[in-house]
Amino acid sequence: MSGRVIALSSTETHCPYCALQCGMTVDGSQDDIGVRPRDFPANGGGLCQKGWTAAAVLTTPGRLTTPLVRTDPARGLEPTGWDPALDFVAARLAAIRAEHGPGAIGVLGGGGLTNEKVYLLGKLARVALRTPHVDYNGRFCMSAAAAATIRAFGADRGLPFPLTDLAAADAVLLVGANVAVTMPPFVQHLRRASDAGGLMVVDPRRSATARQAGVHLQPRPGTDLALALGLLHVAVVEGYADESYVRDRTSGFEQAWRVAARWWPERAERVTGVSAADQRLVVRLLAQASNAYVLTARGTEQHSNGTAMVSAWVNLALALGLPGVAGSGYGTITGQGNGQGGREHGQKADQLPGYRKIDDPAGRRHVASVWGVAEEDLPGRGRSAYEILDAAGRPGGVRALLVFGTNPVVSAPGAGQVADRLAALDLLVVADFVRSETAGIAHAVLPVTQWAEETGTMTNLEGRVLLRRQALDPPEGVRSDLDVIHGLAVRLGQAPGHYPTDVEAAFDELARASAGGPADYSGMSHQRLRDGDSLYWPCPGPDHPGTPRMFLDGFLHADGRARFAAVDHVEPPEVPDARFPLWATTGRLLQHYQTGTQTRRVAELADAEPEVYVEVHPDTAARFGLADDCPARVTSARGSTSARVRFEPTMRLDTVFLPFHFPDAQRANLVTNPALDPTSHIPGFKACAVRLDPEPAR
Repeated sequence: MSGRVIALSSTETHCPYCALQCGMTVDGSQDDIGVRPRDFPANGGGLCQKGWTAAAVLTTPGRLTTPLVRTDPARGLEPTGWDPALDFVAARLAAIRAEHGPGAIGVLGGGGLTNEKVYLLGKLARVALRTPHVDYNGRFCMSAAAAATIRAFGADRGLPFPLTDLAAADAVLLVGANVAVTMPPFVQHLRRASDAGGLMVVDPRRSATARQAGVHLQPRPGTDLALALGLLHVAVVEGYADESYVRDRTSGFEQAWRVAARWWPERAERVTGVSAADQRLVVRLLAQASNAYVLTARGTEQHSNGTAMVSAWVNLALALGLPGVAGSGYGTITGQGNGQGGREHGQKADQLPGYRKIDDPAGRRHVASVWGVAEEDLPGRGRSAYEILDAAGRPGGVRALLVFGTNPVVSAPGAGQVADRLAALDLLVVADFVRSETAGIAHAVLPVTQWAEETGTMTNLEGRVLLRRQALDPPEGVRSDLDVIHGLAVRLGQAPGHYPTDVEAAFDELARASAGGPADYSGMSHQRLRDGDSLYWPCPGPDHPGTPRMFLDGFLHADGRARFAAVDHVEPPEVPDARFPLWATTGRLLQHYQTGTQTRRVAELADAEPEVYVEVHPDTAARFGLADDCPARVTSARGSTSARVRFEPTMRLDTVFLPFHFPDAQRANLVTNPALDPTSHIPGFKACAVRLDPEPAR
């Protein structure tokens, strides 16, 4: 840690974790670094346990401060200098590209990277490396909601209204969202609805959020779409649909209704387990509320038909006349810190900066002109994240992979097979602040800065662009991701000025590249953000105030109308049987975040939840000969994980739950199903078939 300079004054910044991007202040002295909440609209002066302990991550043991390179497999990773490390990586990339073509190289980014990093990472892939295969870990999180909302509204901004609007809601339907655990400060915005009995939660578990709800719908995993169809049927047949809104502001209702007409609530009850009476209650509460919202999250999105599932909930919101109406709406709750900005500016396989489609000729011409390249030289659409990982090291797959800000050895479905594929690569390069599980099998590991050690912009779950300010210098030997991208690009023959290391210069170029796109940042600048402007995209000019509320004057399709989608329920590709008789679903814990790379290194958080567990109904456990707190094996067709049994009497008898933050033999994703949604290519994390067994004695 030599050479580290601690901030001697307070710095107003934002939390390193979820998409709320809670406002916090970092206070420093030579002896101590601490954080405290500040009054910011998203968090209202509150922080969760992760936020309160965020400073501990900055001084975590095991922090990498020198590059590591594996030149001899028998000797493992060894320390080296920055120039030798970057020379090694660039030479290997150039050799692999020369021998196998640019499509043999892949790039995998993350939803925690700043907008500036996201932008230049996509540019590095498409211009310096000339590969189409660039994607990010948000493919595992937000891609189904993104695809569904683009289809419905013409744009994807998670919450197309300020989060604080929810505080005036009389009724809120949360589908697959456990915000009381994943982002606790969010809950304050639901207080009015909760106090009025208008908070409704759809979740197979009786989660912490469901316990605060007036109505909890507990469907069988994988049946959310059938439930949404039942609710739409009730809305139409029982006279709750807003007919004038449907007529004047939407299209495609008739096709969607032909499907929903067959899903009377009693039929939906047989499939989902949710009573017809509760279905009618939910629709009545939404329809009779003065201000109502439908919000979806990972629980209904991470399915092999996730896009259709989200579309079904959008259909319900449209039938009730909620989207694009002041005081009501539909939104999807982004999870990762920059999960919104991370899917807007070019690190997705199907997208260019400004949320342009990769195959849009006008968008390609504009971005090519900003980048100073010929339009025809820009690659087309590449493989999605799981497809990159699954084909790695195979014929026709990537042979080299650059990984920034993600840990797929823990986070990917079928994680055991993914680790095998990564180990088969000719070159795996990981940029991280510690030796993550993915870094442990890499050929090169590049130590990069953390959240409080750099300045950059983030876009939170409501489309608000924030300036996360640097509070302290990084340890000696650590570089920013922008430095790494620049160093590689220059070594691959790019002009140094085309990959700026100055964060404001990078943002200004991003703003130019986004101009005219759906996510238009061209009117934004670091200076406006420093001056305190609250800027929501689109913001198409320096005098534009930003757009806190989208769609009030029309949706972003050419005709200004929102589109219903004709979607129907299908069973998950894998259902319980005699060999694997239970459903398994996964999710987050209060104390941990994503793969735990940060939070498992904070003693307070690790002590609170030190290991994976399997949440199971006591009667279900008894069927499998398991007692509370005993070790068990959870096994699917893909693999098994070790977990300690935790009794939960409110669990469905046919379902178990696993948190996904833990490494090695405790990885929940050793059992999850990598079956992909055909539209968004999101994997089906939330429904797979498993069995329980006592852990064999060792």
